[in-house]
Amino acid sequence: MFKPHVTVACVVQAQGKFLVVEETIHGKVTWNQPAGHLEADETLVSAAKRELYEETGIHAEPQSFLGLHQWQAPDGTPFLRFAFVIDLPEILDTEPQDDDIDQCRWVSAEEIIGSAQLRSPLVAESIRCYQESPRYPLEILHNFNLPE
Repeated sequence: MFKPHVTVACVVQAQGKFLVVEETIHGKVTWNQPAGHLEADETLVSAAKRELYEETGIHAEPQSFLGLHQWQAPDGTPFLRFAFVIDLPEILDTEPQDDDIDQCRWVSAEEIIGSAQLRSPLVAESIRCYQESPRYPLEILHNFNLPE
């Protein structure tokens, strides 16, 4: 039975830098956007806000929807990743609430795109989309029977 993992990610930008979270997976340091799985009875936007706070300690509202990426991991796991944009006026201090996060970094788009330590190719692809793609209003995401 096909059961894709539904995830959310926040492309957070401030003063030309992008926020990545650093975690160690199977002994390897990896970078990702603040991201995670959609939970039951949660909207996509509320999941994005929750993951941002858990992984960085930052409270911020997604401002627009960047897009949906469908990807199959090397182990065959299918993912649907909903990416959101948060443009901040200034770089904020971070304080991860999730013990799995080693630290947060503010880095350039080029550092992300050129990095060999990305958790998945979706990390760089989200930056490319941020640079090149249109943004969509959050209102295109309709929630039926879910609390806001």
